[in-house]
Amino acid sequence: MGAGSFKKGQMISRDRQYPQRIVCLTEETTEFLYLLGCEDLIAGISGFTVRPPRARTEKPKVSTFLEANVEEIVRLKPDLVLAFSDLQAEIVAKLLRRGLTVMGFNQRSLEEILGSMEILGRMVNRGEEARHLTDSWRQRIESLRLSVPPVRPSVYFEEWKEPLISCIRWVSELIEVAGGEDVFRELRGSHEAQGRVVDPAEVVRRNPDIIIGSWCGRPFKRDEVMRRPGWEKITAVQTGRVYEIDSSIILQPGPAALTDGLDALCRIVRNAAP
Repeated sequence: MGAGSFKKGQMISRDRQYPQRIVCLTEETTEFLYLLGCEDLIAGISGFTVRPPRARTEKPKVSTFLEANVEEIVRLKPDLVLAFSDLQAEIVAKLLRRGLTVMGFNQRSLEEILGSMEILGRMVNRGEEARHLTDSWRQRIESLRLSVPPVRPSVYFEEWKEPLISCIRWVSELIEVAGGEDVFRELRGSHEAQGRVVDPAEVVRRNPDIIIGSWCGRPFKRDEVMRRPGWEKITAVQTGRVYEIDSSIILQPGPAALTDGLDALCRIVRNAAP
C-alpha cells in the first residue's frame, strides 16, 4: 500500500500495532517475554539462552552473542529484533540493511535494566504487567538496601581472568544492595570492558574480604585464583572466602541478575559480614 493509498476511515488492526514475531539476540529479553506470558511472540533466540530452560527446546537458536545467522533470522520474518549493547552493533547493521526493524538496548545500571524491561513491556502491549514486575523488583532492592549490616565487607568481583576485568555497573550496584563494597567501584562507569581492566597487584593492595568470580561462559577456577602470585596476602584468600556465581544469573542485564543473581550475592556477602 503506497503512502497515498490509505483511505479515510480505514482502520489499522490493533494487533498489528504491536510486534507479532520477535527475535531475541540475548537472553534477558527472552526471559522477560516469557515472564510476561508473551513467549508465543518469540520466533528465535540466542544459543546462549538458559532461562527459562524450556526456551532452549521451544525456540530456534539464531545467534551467539557476537555472531548471528542473518539468513536464518531473515527467513523467520520477524517484525522486531531485540539486541543489546555496542558489541552487537555489527549484527544490528547487517539486519537493518536487510530491511528488518531492530531495537538495541544498552542498559548498564539497575535503573536502566528496569527501564529497559518496562519499554519492552510497552512494545508488546504488556506495559501494566511489566511495571508490576519491575515495581516488585524495585521494592525488594530497596528493602535489601535498608537491611544492610552496619559493617560492609569489601568485594572484588572478577568478570574475566586474562586480563583481569572487574565487574560491570549493575553487578557493582548489586554488590552494594547485598551489603558489600566493590573495591573497584570507580571503574563501574565504563561501558567497555577495557575500562575495567585491573592490575593483579592492585587487587592485592586493595585487599578484599571476599573474591567472587564469574567468568563469562567459562567455569571459575577457584584454586587457580588462590594460587596467583602474591594473592596469599589477600584476606579473602587467607579466609577461603573465594566464590563463584554462575555468569548466566549475574552477567546478563535482566530478570536473572535482579533475582537469582542478587540472591547469590546476598548469601555470600551477608554470611561474610562481621
